[in-house]
Amino acid sequence: MTPNSTVRHRRLASLAAMMLGACVALAQGPNNSGTYYKPADGKSGKSLKTAMAEVIVDHSAISYSGLWKCFYTTDRRSDGKVWDMYSSATNYTMGGPQQGANYKKEGDSYNREHSMPKSWFNDARPMYTDLVHIVPTDGYVNNRRGNYPFGETNGEQYQSAGGFSKLGRSTTSGYSGTVFEPADEYKGDFARIYFYMVTCYEKRVATWQSDMLDGTAYPALSRWALDLLLRWAKEDPVSQKETERNEAVWELQGNRNPFVDYPGLEQYVWGDKTAVAFSYDHYDSDGPSAITEAYGVRLYHRGHNGAPRRRQGRRPAGPSKGHIHNKQRQQGRHGEINSQVRPHEAPPTTGSNTRQQ
Repeated sequence: MTPNSTVRHRRLASLAAMMLGACVALAQGPNNSGTYYKPADGKSGKSLKTAMAEVIVDHSAISYSGLWKCFYTTDRRSDGKVWDMYSSATNYTMGGPQQGANYKKEGDSYNREHSMPKSWFNDARPMYTDLVHIVPTDGYVNNRRGNYPFGETNGEQYQSAGGFSKLGRSTTSGYSGTVFEPADEYKGDFARIYFYMVTCYEKRVATWQSDMLDGTAYPALSRWALDLLLRWAKEDPVSQKETERNEAVWELQGNRNPFVDYPGLEQYVWGDKTAVAFSYDHYDSDGPSAITEAYGVRLYHRGHNGAPRRRQGRRPAGPSKGHIHNKQRQQGRHGEINSQVRPHEAPPTTGSNTRQQ
């Protein structure tokens, strides 16, 4: 071998090593999730749901009283107030006297809302304190929601201030019971929370009771509910608020919501992409990622890999001064994340008329 050929081979070997290192560096999930979702790589449809369940089911159990403290980092608006997804007319001070207090009307107090009602799973843990689906909401509106399914309605039974949330007979095809309809800008949030719940607790969900559930591990959701939630998720895409909340939950509870990290993942599990293999590191919500070959090495170019997308939405009617709900404008800035979950000191006593769902 001539000296020139030796040098050439060394350069090629060095280039190959650099290319390999670049490929390894690219093998990371979105939102700094690293290889967290790697066990689900290559799966699709029902198998993908099961693989994701095995990834996210193990997490730290938070105490019910500890949820108050968690809200400081998961559900605080940029102005420091409570981020209420049920009412556009509230400006609660985080941890103030209205936390868990009695109520007679909207605006009196806020409490801990199980967005998937706890009665559906018979108050069982760890679902009872799973931070992913528990959010702070106005106590009175929360109480009016009860344990009714999510849906769409004209709101003939009840509407919160400005018609932000509604309760009434379902107008959704396939279901005619009473439903609770959240504001348009949070429908995708709740859809992705529900996708998380029926995935994370795949081994339990078949025993839960609700008209939104079908009594199976897969698909787990009733046809009408699945169609509704898939549409909500598409019409109301992942926002910066959800991405930041997902990061905060990761710090506090130790697991993530893959349907936030991978926008459109629900289509790979239940929708029109169930035949497409999931890839954790070059995920493309619009279809298979492009593959380019260079120097004999395949480089994967990630498409829509879960980067937060700000939604195009309208500012809801009737917010109080300083209260901007629209997630396109509201960045949802959290305070410093504290992984030490501690109960709020001396929380107000909950009255008999306060629904702690």
